[in-house]
Amino acid sequence: MIEMTIESIRVSLRNYQRVVILREQGSDRYLPIWIGPAEADAIAVRLQEQTVARPLTHDLLNNVIGEFGATVQFVIVNDLENDTFFAKISVEHNGQTLEVDSRPSDAIALAVRAGVPIYANESVLDRAGVMLNEEGEEVDGSETPPAVTAEELEKLSAFSDFIDELDLDNLGDNDDPPES
Repeated sequence: MIEMTIESIRVSLRNYQRVVILREQGSDRYLPIWIGPAEADAIAVRLQEQTVARPLTHDLLNNVIGEFGATVQFVIVNDLENDTFFAKISVEHNGQTLEVDSRPSDAIALAVRAGVPIYANESVLDRAGVMLNEEGEEVDGSETPPAVTAEELEKLSAFSDFIDELDLDNLGDNDDPPES
């Protein structure tokens, strides 16, 4: 488990989707996770220490856990399958540790309320983590690109077939201006 901090929450200008950027402590490796607008707002409200008139869903969850005599210990982004991240919330109750499945966005929103660490498995960071240089540009941390799995090749086969069918031999031979 590698401890992460919330670097920022950003909005894509193309599609207005939100992404939470987690940063590995002591490193320039980042883990971007796309999240919904409600979860992004829930995380941002707490990080900016804004007060709300009534508890939000993640406040309610934190309150319920506390009322049952349990405490949130940490959250972890523990898996990545088919471009979907998975997380677990570690809760201690009566000396017993329970792990509860969660979406990463909900786990992170709960973690900021409970004041507990956010972790990521090394395997998740190896597959989805990105290294940034001082200018904020992505850099390749390895000389050899990761191997492509048979499943990934299968998903890309339609694109490969399309590219293979293109006739690029006469590309640029037509000097006629395009019609408008």
